[in-house]
Amino acid sequence: MIVGIGTAVRAAARRCPFDSFRPRNPLIAGHAVDRLAAAAAAGRILTHRERDKLYHSWPRPCSAGAFKYGTAAFLYSACSSTSRSEENGQGENGGEGAIDGVKTTNLESSLRKNNFSEAYSAIELALDSVVKIFTLSSSPNYFLPWVNKVDRESTGSGFVIPGKRILTNAHVVADHIFVLVRKHGSSTKYKAEVQAVGHECDLAILVVEDEKFWEDINPLELGDVPFLQEAVAVVGYPQGGDNISVTKGVVSRVEPTQYVHGASQLLAIQIDAAINPGNSGGPAIMGDKVVGVAFQNLSGAENIGYIIPVPVIRHFIAGVEESGNYVGFCSMGLSCQPVKNVHLRNYFRMGPECTGVLVTKINPLSDAYRMLRIDDIILSFDGVPIANDGTITFRNNERITFDHLVSMKKPNETAEVRVLRNGEEIQFCIKLFPLKPLVPVHQFDKLPSYYIFAGLVFTPLTQPYLHEYGDDWYNSSPRRLCEKALRKLPKRPGQQLVILSRVLMDDINIGYEGLAELQVKKVNGVEVENMKHLRQLVEDNSKESVRFDLENTVIVLDYKLAKIATCRILKHRRIPSAVSSDLINDDESPHDLKLACLSC
Repeated sequence: MIVGIGTAVRAAARRCPFDSFRPRNPLIAGHAVDRLAAAAAAGRILTHRERDKLYHSWPRPCSAGAFKYGTAAFLYSACSSTSRSEENGQGENGGEGAIDGVKTTNLESSLRKNNFSEAYSAIELALDSVVKIFTLSSSPNYFLPWVNKVDRESTGSGFVIPGKRILTNAHVVADHIFVLVRKHGSSTKYKAEVQAVGHECDLAILVVEDEKFWEDINPLELGDVPFLQEAVAVVGYPQGGDNISVTKGVVSRVEPTQYVHGASQLLAIQIDAAINPGNSGGPAIMGDKVVGVAFQNLSGAENIGYIIPVPVIRHFIAGVEESGNYVGFCSMGLSCQPVKNVHLRNYFRMGPECTGVLVTKINPLSDAYRMLRIDDIILSFDGVPIANDGTITFRNNERITFDHLVSMKKPNETAEVRVLRNGEEIQFCIKLFPLKPLVPVHQFDKLPSYYIFAGLVFTPLTQPYLHEYGDDWYNSSPRRLCEKALRKLPKRPGQQLVILSRVLMDDINIGYEGLAELQVKKVNGVEVENMKHLRQLVEDNSKESVRFDLENTVIVLDYKLAKIATCRILKHRRIPSAVSSDLINDDESPHDLKLACLSC
């Protein structure tokens, strides 16, 4: 006889870490459990017709034998297996168990079988689709921008998507020199080319030209965003072995999260499964669909990993398909403050039903700069109300920040933004597009920009430059540069914050050799816009001397002697060019610049 099956099911639902117990319709779910409990109380075994009726009252399965909402699979599996065993007078594996002191008949056994089945399905899918990626890369040295650091080898994971493409993480192939991929069960490595990289969203697409690679390959399809407590299987090639690995986890959180590689804030899924080095780029599978890409973990915590959800993946792929390259994620260019304090709300004349966020800063390069004002209250975005803490409704009772709606817009799309200004509601139509910061947050896959004149090494300030100070760069790098990098906004398109990085000592610059990491404000009295402008101001100089105005410091050099000294310094230090390739004009070549130095 089944004893306390309704209580047992509810107890198992609280304790089970494997599957979801949050169906779309909790009323139906509760009804199903109550039917089970009533039958148990009466000491009656459910008939096949009753079991089938309960089964069909739940959401439909996403694949044969596997339910998207694990409670349904659990109930149906428990009902069918227990009733059969009761008819035979014994339980599977010899009898009954107990959960919280309540007798059950093989509930945990059924759950383990279901969990094993899902893991096996994930492995079966992954065997034909998940690949191991071998990357040889070399990062620039931002303190000596004309040289690269020592080559390094790394591995990661990826998986095949429709269109004969491989999806992986951007950080797996960042600063790559050469990329190879290998299929599961094969010893052959194939050369891969990086077709597109989105460092902001930490995604990349690889292509393999060798047709042999694509034999017996089955691409994986993208699914949807999983619900809380749904189980996923992360597949990849983590360190510690060479074969494929599958890790089970449960979705514990869905919200915008800091992407470490791209220093961006995008939607992410937190799971209670370890994502180790080498796992990056591997798929997170639920049923027969991919629901995310493994990409980072939480430092200092155990078994907390993050996967990139399908909306971010689709946005990246759609941008690549439409433009042929990565297009980026949109931004409104605003800094906003919550308005939860009642006095703050009263000050801005917000009624009791009025909710929104306060605009505190606007990027001059954004379209919002033409329409919005500081102290505006943003009430809604595309008709979606914004709460006083800056969040919006997301699936049932979940909430996420409204930035997610902004980031999911395609470049140059418009959004209807409703604001409260001086107590009156106004609606604007604002164009959205990706915005570049004054100080770039990453510089992958390209060499740093630099210009050398009389031993003075000029370069634009970037966050990778500050990262040369180590993991604790925020505290160990020059504070004035760090504050500018994190807070200063561009005023004009193409603007850069140019600094004097260091001085390569020579007779020409004696007395200036201790100067370093100072912003270059003017050359011969003209304000410097960017690196190209700096070079132009120096080389178009018609005076006997050239003057550089730095932060509280002035440098003056004899122009002719400085040009001669530049060639001498390059030769002695074996520096190939005084100018980085991005600063060379169309009518110039690196060879011409070398000849110019030899003639000095």
